[in-house]
Amino acid sequence: MSDPLSTASLNVRAATRDQEELRASRFAMRLSLAVGVLMLLGKTTAYYTTGSAAILSDFAESVVHVIAVAFAAFSLRLSTKPAAPTFLYGYERIAFFSAGFEGAMIIIAAIWILIEAVEKWMAGLPLENLGSGTLLLLGAGALNAWLGWYLLRVGKRGHSLILEADGKHVLTDCYTSFGVVAGLGPVLRTGWKPFDPLVAIAVAINILWSGGRMAWRSAVGLLDYSDPETGKSIREKLDLICNQIGVQYHGVRYRTTGYRQIIEVHLLFPHVLEVGEAHRLATTLEERLPVELGKPAEVITHLESLEDHEHVHSTRHYTGRPEKDC
Repeated sequence: MSDPLSTASLNVRAATRDQEELRASRFAMRLSLAVGVLMLLGKTTAYYTTGSAAILSDFAESVVHVIAVAFAAFSLRLSTKPAAPTFLYGYERIAFFSAGFEGAMIIIAAIWILIEAVEKWMAGLPLENLGSGTLLLLGAGALNAWLGWYLLRVGKRGHSLILEADGKHVLTDCYTSFGVVAGLGPVLRTGWKPFDPLVAIAVAINILWSGGRMAWRSAVGLLDYSDPETGKSIREKLDLICNQIGVQYHGVRYRTTGYRQIIEVHLLFPHVLEVGEAHRLATTLEERLPVELGKPAEVITHLESLEDHEHVHSTRHYTGRPEKDC
């Protein structure tokens, strides 16, 4: 049997850790918004200085990024609000809407870049001051590389889909800047201006791919996609805990809100076991599983009689996991 005091102590430490990670996530989001605005100002200057279609593509991506980060900041704040009488499960699934919105904005930016690049190519290619504009983009790309890495690190540590999506978008912005700088090099060396819209088109296709992947992740999240690796981890921890407290389980189901795992599991107890004792053991599992997983989780248990649960389930359609001996 597990020590109740030890479990309570672990729960307190986990709650403290969650609060620290939430504060870190909020700071990271504010930093992302501030840097995004700074990047937008720098790229605006670079575009109006050079008139480059490639730099325009980077500028457009930054416009989208600032809008998306503003929505992500709102989503992060909303996702941490407690449940309300009209939203009994809380607001955490706004994370998927945030990722989807960011993906959709990226796709719109990519389409606009493609149109602008073709129009500039057809209308002529008046380029000037490419050297200074390229240096501005290089500095912006370096700053975004650091910011994207930081956002992903904080997002993974705090299990925040919103921050992870933002971090990936920032890295996309970084790759865009470096791609534009690399593409403008031949223009500076050879003077052949069509390199500029060609780079813009290549950047737009890359952005389109990134936005599509982000939108897809949002869609499968809203459809409660069950990640196999997550399921494997949950069952390994269930095996460990159930073996220690002496119960069996089956019917495991799980989904994510973008922050927490929601885990449902059926526990099997001997018919002669008192309800109070069965409930105590179930509560032990509910408290220990999130701690063992090392991530925020809500565990919902359903208590069943070991002797007749197969007969009960055979009388109705059931799609849960077969019984697991622990």
